[in-house]
Amino acid sequence: MSRRRLRKADGSEQLLLALGALVIAGCVIAAIVDFVRAHPWVPVVLVLVAGGAVALWVAARQRAARWERVRLQGLRYALAQLDALHHRQFEHAVRDLMQRDGCVDAVQVGGAGDNGADVKATDPYGRRWVIQCKHRKSGLAGAAVGSPDLQVLNGTGRPVHGGDIVVLVTNGRFSKPALEFARTQRLHLVDRTTLGTWASGSKPLWELLRAVPPPRRPLSG
Repeated sequence: MSRRRLRKADGSEQLLLALGALVIAGCVIAAIVDFVRAHPWVPVVLVLVAGGAVALWVAARQRAARWERVRLQGLRYALAQLDALHHRQFEHAVRDLMQRDGCVDAVQVGGAGDNGADVKATDPYGRRWVIQCKHRKSGLAGAAVGSPDLQVLNGTGRPVHGGDIVVLVTNGRFSKPALEFARTQRLHLVDRTTLGTWASGSKPLWELLRAVPPPRRPLSG
């Protein structure tokens, strides 16, 4: 019996609390309505302020986007600059170059669990690029990129990442077995010479590589 009484008491308290909350909410709403009736200009001011804040935010975003487009259009790297980068910064530089070339969705994805891809992008022709980056602090004097790295990229570039064009970019050099493996597996290699031409000029990467797949869609105006 005591438990039933306690449950009834708890239920009554909760009901009273709920009713009290409704009464308070009703009073607040009534007060707001009375205030608005007495000061009809307040909602108008609030709407104008909110609209102005949104307009300023949109304008700032558009201005930032314009400056970013201007920066990317003039983006250039010398090989010495690329050599001095950390390997993660090198990946970001490759991403920025793809964006400069019109790959607006280019993204750096390298890191733990990247499955062999450091940068992914879609070019203006609709082709999906999957890029692995191998940075060498010593440039040409560093260790050559070998076929094991290409084997990893070959195993994931198309089946895992859906790449139409699978590329390995380095500021160094490739071993002879790597060159042969890339040729037989339709992988594209960007060595130091090609990287220097791409990074210092305005030609997109697909104009510097041989035998890239045909466009998936025509270039939009």
